[in-house]
Amino acid sequence: MDVINYPLILLAAFAAVASPGPATLAIASASMSHGRSHGLSLASGILTGSIIWSFSAAFGLAALLSANTWVFEIMRYIGAAYLIYLSLKSLRSAFRKPVLSLPQSHSVTLSSAYFKGLFIHLSNPKAILFFTSLYSVGVPANVNTSELISVVFLVGLLSSVVFLSYAVLFSNAVARHIYLKSKVVLECTFAAFFGAASIAIFTRASSSEN
Repeated sequence: MDVINYPLILLAAFAAVASPGPATLAIASASMSHGRSHGLSLASGILTGSIIWSFSAAFGLAALLSANTWVFEIMRYIGAAYLIYLSLKSLRSAFRKPVLSLPQSHSVTLSSAYFKGLFIHLSNPKAILFFTSLYSVGVPANVNTSELISVVFLVGLLSSVVFLSYAVLFSNAVARHIYLKSKVVLECTFAAFFGAASIAIFTRASSSEN
């Protein structure tokens, strides 16, 4: 391979970014429960984390982290523990008394939503592995710096469209109505998903040590 395979990179990136996962479910939860601004803030944090890992993979840092097993394992356990926290938080929210409009909680600020999204993506070991494999498959070894930056830009642009669209989609009136009517079911679903994801990470970590 002598040239960057942009179609392959963008197709793989879209499949990974748009598929259901901790990031997309967190955006949906924040948008439906706290409104569009919180959903967009959380999505912006996730996008920032995505760009950081993309840039790191492009210039070899993600591969270096993957090669240093102890650093990678620490990040894996931190990510799994945070998913457990999100699961418990969703369970607690599920059994609060539903309200007829979006809650105006002063404890959930836009900045806290942003950093929540950033932490979700920076502590996700799958993001490191994805971006490392993405650049190793779709980018030739003789690529120059400007070409690498073009890949980072395009993947970042694609990610921004997907993540921000999720925030807008799940914050509309229909989604909010569904959330308010099905709050217990939806929050329990979020809790189950976050819990299952954390168990999967812990399981992979245990199997890799044996």
